[in-house]
Amino acid sequence: MATKKSAGTAKNLRDSNPKYLGTKLYDGERAQPGSVIIRQRGTRILPGKNVKLGKDHTIFSLVEGIVSFTERRKTRFDGSFHRKKVVNVLPA
Repeated sequence: MATKKSAGTAKNLRDSNPKYLGTKLYDGERAQPGSVIIRQRGTRILPGKNVKLGKDHTIFSLVEGIVSFTERRKTRFDGSFHRKKVVNVLPA
């Protein structure tokens, strides 16, 4: 016979670290070369002029300038359209 009551195991004591996703520089703000504009999972927002897309879908600036957001019509494979946001850096 056991002399102590058995203790159960806790199942939900783990938590993941925050990923700090989202927009870092907004429309009209000044961007330096290499500064992160958007951290995202997947290409929710597309890169435009003077910006590049990193391997983790981070959008960063290539030149110094002003950040601007626009929309672009993208054609899906079935021929329908949908609008996607595009981020650009306009040289100052």
